[in-house]
Amino acid sequence: MKRSELRHKIQNSSLGFLAGYVDTLGFVALFGLFTAHVTGNFVLIGAEMAHPQGGPLLLKILAFPAFVFGVVFARLMIAALLKYHFHALWYAYILQLVFLIAFMVAGIKASPIGAEPTLMAEIAGIIGAMAMGTHSACGRLLLSHLAPTAMMTGNVTQLVIDAVDVIRGAADQTVKQRCIKFLWPVLAFAVGAIGAAFAYQFAGFYALLLPIFILIFLMYIERGAMHKTQNMPKVKIVPSSNSK
Repeated sequence: MKRSELRHKIQNSSLGFLAGYVDTLGFVALFGLFTAHVTGNFVLIGAEMAHPQGGPLLLKILAFPAFVFGVVFARLMIAALLKYHFHALWYAYILQLVFLIAFMVAGIKASPIGAEPTLMAEIAGIIGAMAMGTHSACGRLLLSHLAPTAMMTGNVTQLVIDAVDVIRGAADQTVKQRCIKFLWPVLAFAVGAIGAAFAYQFAGFYALLLPIFILIFLMYIERGAMHKTQNMPKVKIVPSSNSK
């Protein structure tokens, strides 16, 4: 396996784990708020409106524009970085890192979380949605060659389709490789989701240190890839003596 292929697998699995982890932690800690699967909040909003239970309706409503803000901010930043030939992915990791740290700090300040959302708890939820908005946008804009990490519905659908073709003997090598490509982030997302539920019980919002360290690790390996690209010898093309 080439080093670049290994790096892509690590990126895909790590980001899938991160998305599942942060989404579940937000759901468990903040009254059933989805930070990554933000459209899932529409289901909860509809259920709350039809059968009011006194839940934090405003927080779930605000999560959507917060997520959109994260996407817009990431898009504008990445466009500017690419325009001036910066290594956009490394800076995109920094952006996600800043939002995740802010999410953790706001959550810690809001703790302990009671039966009713406080202003600080709502701020924490909004920042969490912004963080996952940047995560989703960065994946779409800079890691489109990898399987999506913020939303698993499409990944599971593609994985099952390819798995069926493999089982019935109708899959070529491309389909088999794609099956593996989608398998790891789905598994990582599931592990992250389960892990976050337990981690929050033991550590509260300090549990967000794990995805923060994951981003720092991804920045480290991306920095290595940057240096390798910069140090590659440039090939000078000498025109042929027969050229006119």
